[in-house]
Amino acid sequence: MSGLVNALVIIAVIVLVVVRQCSAQRISGDRRWWVLPGVLLFMALREPGLVDPHHRIASAIVLGAELVVGLLTGAGWAWTSRVWRAEDGSLWSRGTRATALVWVGGLGLRVALYGVAVVLGVHQGGPALMAALAATLLIRQGLLALRAAAISGSHGGPVVGAAVRQEGKDRV
Repeated sequence: MSGLVNALVIIAVIVLVVVRQCSAQRISGDRRWWVLPGVLLFMALREPGLVDPHHRIASAIVLGAELVVGLLTGAGWAWTSRVWRAEDGSLWSRGTRATALVWVGGLGLRVALYGVAVVLGVHQGGPALMAALAATLLIRQGLLALRAAAISGSHGGPVVGAAVRQEGKDRV
């Protein structure tokens, strides 16, 4: 896949995620919450350039740091999101101001890591960004599924896997 296609996929996923984060989303019992992060991770792993062949050790360290930042951002995003049960019994989630701060902090750390990579002469391409984004989405969705299951467990049947679904404004 070309670099342009990778960039477009990354931008599309980020736009989709940010738009969805800012509005209320219904949490369902869908067990496929891991599919989008899985596809992104698959795309990242199949592309050459995940690790810079000229600076393998430094590249692997920067990639590892990028993944840690992705995991921390996803965890912060999940824990700062508001999760509630509506009057009809459905579960909902929405990002808060703290969630926005987590995103800004995560982006700042990613920019700093990119700067460190440039100083070290390490080339970071789209696959590294896709892998970090996959880590962010995977941990976020997983933690939201756990939070939703805890709410459901205390008020009825458990939600085994929770997927977040965008609902129209007329339903919110």
